[in-house]
Amino acid sequence: MATTTATRDKNGRFKPASTKSNDNKGGSGNLGMMAGAVAGGAALGLLAMLGRKAAVQAPTALAGNWDDALKAEHAATLKVFDAIEATDEKSTMKRGMLLSHLKHALMKHAVEEENVIYPALREIGQREGADELNKEHGYVKQYLYELENMPNNSPEWIAKVREFRADIEHHMKEEEDHLFPMLRAQLSEEKNKQLTATMNKEGFKVA
Repeated sequence: MATTTATRDKNGRFKPASTKSNDNKGGSGNLGMMAGAVAGGAALGLLAMLGRKAAVQAPTALAGNWDDALKAEHAATLKVFDAIEATDEKSTMKRGMLLSHLKHALMKHAVEEENVIYPALREIGQREGADELNKEHGYVKQYLYELENMPNNSPEWIAKVREFRADIEHHMKEEEDHLFPMLRAQLSEEKNKQLTATMNKEGFKVA
């Protein structure tokens, strides 16, 4: 903001007006500090998010080759089922939290398989097997939808959980005992390493 001042000379006549700026020069500095703080906060938030993703993906990444990693995820999933089945009908909040955890773990697992492993199976001629596994993932989503939309304090809810577990264990067994060993055996060591890296990258995106 600018202000204008006028003075008189020795004869009493007005001198030309002079203009003085009263702008708060510190204002731009403060804005810069505020912008820096916001940017710093955003950077910290990004780092925190990346750290969380890394923590979620770490068990898979540290498990070794892609098939060992997927087996480790299968085992971790069954432990969540164990925890759910150990609850009673009064544990509605705990059941809700465990179901959310199960859903996130299965969705990440599905992305890794559907985006990387099943296409690799199709490449070696196992299109029918890959398509069947992909179809079964659709039923996984159906189970999750039904469990989220029914009272979790009812006997029907835990019965649905047990039905879900039986189907998903059958799915896991088909992968671990048949299709995964077949795929790994037909790929070179270098290709298996590449598949592992690609799968971990996909998992990190949704971790």
